Amino acid sequence: MTVLTTHTPATTTATATETGLVCPVTGRTAPRAASPSAPQVRPPAPAPAAGFTERYLLDPAVNADPYGYLNSLRDHDPVYWSAMHRAWLVTGHAQLMHCLRDPAVSAERVRPLMDAVPEGAREDAERAFAILSRWMVFNDAPQHRRLRQVFQEQFAARAIGRYRAFVERATRAMLARRAVPGRIGDLVADIARPLPALVFARWLGVPQAHGPSFWYWNARVGDLVLGAAQEEREYRTSLQSLVNLDDYLADLVRQRRADPKDDLISAVLAGGQIGSSVSEEEFVGMLTQMAFAGGETTSNLIVNTVLALLEHPDELAAVRDDPQLVSMAVEEAMRFDGPSKMSIRTAARDFDLDGRSVRAEDRLFLVTAAANRDPARFPDPDLFSVRRGSASHLGFGFGAHFCIGAALARLVAGAVVDVLVREYPGLELLPEQHAWQPSLLNRALTALPVRY
Repeated sequence: MTVLTTHTPATTTATATETGLVCPVTGRTAPRAASPSAPQVRPPAPAPAAGFTERYLLDPAVNADPYGYLNSLRDHDPVYWSAMHRAWLVTGHAQLMHCLRDPAVSAERVRPLMDAVPEGAREDAERAFAILSRWMVFNDAPQHRRLRQVFQEQFAARAIGRYRAFVERATRAMLARRAVPGRIGDLVADIARPLPALVFARWLGVPQAHGPSFWYWNARVGDLVLGAAQEEREYRTSLQSLVNLDDYLADLVRQRRADPKDDLISAVLAGGQIGSSVSEEEFVGMLTQMAFAGGETTSNLIVNTVLALLEHPDELAAVRDDPQLVSMAVEEAMRFDGPSKMSIRTAARDFDLDGRSVRAEDRLFLVTAAANRDPARFPDPDLFSVRRGSASHLGFGFGAHFCIGAALARLVAGAVVDVLVREYPGLELLPEQHAWQPSLLNRALTALPVRY
């Protein structure tokens, strides 16, 4: 695996966040690796616009409602060097598309995650980060293409469509048990987390009896990748959980070789590429990514779509009048307030971006949440409109790294929204302040109190 490190430009004033490497997810500071070369002087940034002041992206107010600040940042400079975050903040739609197309922008970023691990937990980290290095999301072409093509057929919309009846049955059964009309509940705990977990376990072929351990390991992997792990003990737990998940899935692959079932693992094995174009170790590593990423993204998509509809009664009424708008509501929610705020990349070499000189090993925050509200691309971008037809949003990424699980996420989220808007006329938000998980990457509520 190629190791990429970051360095502080000579023109940057040292601050608390610059004395070490900033975790690409939480902003936490970790010991910084020695720079392989002397830092170079950057071109001067444009003078701050009147009224513009840079803010920390994990400031509680910005984390709770990032869009006003992101709009002002994009208006000030769509390619902004942030000394505070030690990264380029790319917020313009055109500029972000350039990054997603340019091979100079690399997805390899396991090293910054590893550098954030406390020294005392490093001895446990080697195997766990070897597993992360097999995740498609952390690989560039041609490696990324080689890994992804193994799953391409099974993730196509027509293949995912085979699960529609199961998803719709599971959705109705879970809502019937947990969302009794008139009951006060939490949409996150009642539906948005358990339903994707159930669907993805069925799809992967995880037996129901193994569900509690399987999803516990996934949650702890999320603590590592999304930055919730803070203390050495928490890191050790997360690292061991990733190893446990890998061991479990490796055993499941061996079982499916001997006794195929109707699930993803069996279908991919039947394709004959495991052991030839992709090793079994790589296959298992990619399964750990799917187990983690699929449930998290879909859960947040469900919650954010329902929240947007409940906060915009006219749009909710339009969907109730015309259920054909459900899929468009999900797409508009992906643009308006999607489950992901940004992705993080590293410059593989020097390149020019919108007249700015990006250097090899610089980090880039590709802020899709800002690009999806760029008025140069979307008219009235701060307006939530289910008739917008915004399938060109960047909520699922673009190009080589377009989310491979998008079809399944759309299927599950659409099923939940469809039943809720058509069969729960009394569904309403409770007047409580919403708490958003502190993360640079994810846009995720901790709870969504509602009356069903």
